[in-house]
Amino acid sequence: MTVFFPRRLRGWRFTLFNIALGLGHMIVLFNAGSYIALMPHVAGDLGGVSPSLGTWAQTDFMIALALAFPIARWLSGRFGDYRLFATAFVIYAAASYFCAISETLRLFLPARIVLGFAGGVTLPIGQALLLKEYPARLKSVGLGIWGLFTLMPFTIGFPIGGWLADEIGWRYLFYLNIPVALAIAGVTGSLLYGRGFQRRYTRFDFAGFILLALIFGGVQTILNMGNDFDWFDSPFLRGVLIAVVVALPCFVIWELGERHPAMDIRLFTHRNFTIGIICLVLGFLAIQGLLSLFIVQLQLLLGYSSFLAGLLFLVMIFLAAPAIAVMHELIKGVDARVFACLNLLGLAFTLSWIGLFDDPGSFDQIVWPMLLLGFFLGSFFTPLTAIALHGLTPSQMMRAAEEAAALRIAAGALGITLQGVMLFRRSPFHQLHLADQFGGRRFPSLDLLPRLSSRLEAAGLDPGIVQGKLLALIKQQAAILAVNDAFLMAGYLFLGLAGLVWLAHPTHRPLRPSPAEDLRETKAEELMEQP
Repeated sequence: MTVFFPRRLRGWRFTLFNIALGLGHMIVLFNAGSYIALMPHVAGDLGGVSPSLGTWAQTDFMIALALAFPIARWLSGRFGDYRLFATAFVIYAAASYFCAISETLRLFLPARIVLGFAGGVTLPIGQALLLKEYPARLKSVGLGIWGLFTLMPFTIGFPIGGWLADEIGWRYLFYLNIPVALAIAGVTGSLLYGRGFQRRYTRFDFAGFILLALIFGGVQTILNMGNDFDWFDSPFLRGVLIAVVVALPCFVIWELGERHPAMDIRLFTHRNFTIGIICLVLGFLAIQGLLSLFIVQLQLLLGYSSFLAGLLFLVMIFLAAPAIAVMHELIKGVDARVFACLNLLGLAFTLSWIGLFDDPGSFDQIVWPMLLLGFFLGSFFTPLTAIALHGLTPSQMMRAAEEAAALRIAAGALGITLQGVMLFRRSPFHQLHLADQFGGRRFPSLDLLPRLSSRLEAAGLDPGIVQGKLLALIKQQAAILAVNDAFLMAGYLFLGLAGLVWLAHPTHRPLRPSPAEDLRETKAEELMEQP
């Protein structure tokens, strides 16, 4: 019989436990963010693949991270939280080693997927372990500290990853993972050794999980490979599309009839949950995609070093950290829709501000909107999560929070490739538009090219060099305009989401379900508790 260990950790053990969990959460998210900063280095070192192929390792990492959430709950019921947590970090260390020694994308990509899956298992388990050790009066403090680490990919992760790539090599990002991950496994395992758990013998929904993996992985594969393999002119991508189209209705039908679903889609019958998830998913899709696109283009387009490009994102933490620290307390007893709407409007304004960028040599033109973006990023998740969870029973809240995190992370992966698609499509458009300004193509009476060329040739430049310089300038400006388009479109998206949140029920008043709904929820809970 399972024996429980009811006493919480105290004193230095509690401090050490918090440090280990914080480092665990940080290292997983740090790898998600810092890899983006060093992506050009990785792509060039793995056989000289294009940056778009190097992006696969990031997006597939995030899809694996999302898919780990539903299976982590089942594994923790079979083997216990702390055992699973320690084992996952041992696997994380092994996968980091294979990432570090990879010479080609063929080894690096599967190692990165395993790294993401092992890291994804640790995220919900680590939070569960944290909440078990904190007393009820300090749980909000624990969640606030845990939330601060969520900012790692967007703030500290970028400059540290850039510094590693510039100074000592990108492989050391993964070499450093190994001792840290093993130390986390050792500390948590030793502190919680002998602690019992309530074993849950529930059947895992393998069929639903496989269908979910097929949908997430299939959509991500299409977006990853579309630009490079001519979209659906590729027989392989046509086959993937057919598989996704068939799997989606099968997944919905299967999950509706499953007592222990891998993803409880019945939660979407709650209005607040649906609206909150839509805002979280679309918002994070835009934010993750834009920041990933921006840091790569700062290096490829404007010539920033990896460290300098990452340093630009570090300023976000100055306002993001206070915002996320106090937002948990601010929304108590207040309608979260107000904070969500103001936050989304602020994001719309800030992204539109960045979308007006027009000076490739100006660092301070970017840094001020990035500072403001940090504030709105820090206050983005909490009010929308409060909206999504409002009106749910305690048992539903756990599943809802898990599904929200999985969908949000998967949306971030999709956002990275979607912004790459936008850059790929809009750059030629702007390049043609700018080229039409020369040679009298658009206005026959206005032909600036001969005068500009003659002045450059008079300065001593060869005519061939002049043509090459003009072409490079047009390409650079066209790419800047394409990046601006991505930010401006995201601004319009957030404006729409700011209006959408008002369709949700107010969160400062409890919902009053009808007796029939209450009876259905009670029966559903009883069924969920059955093995």
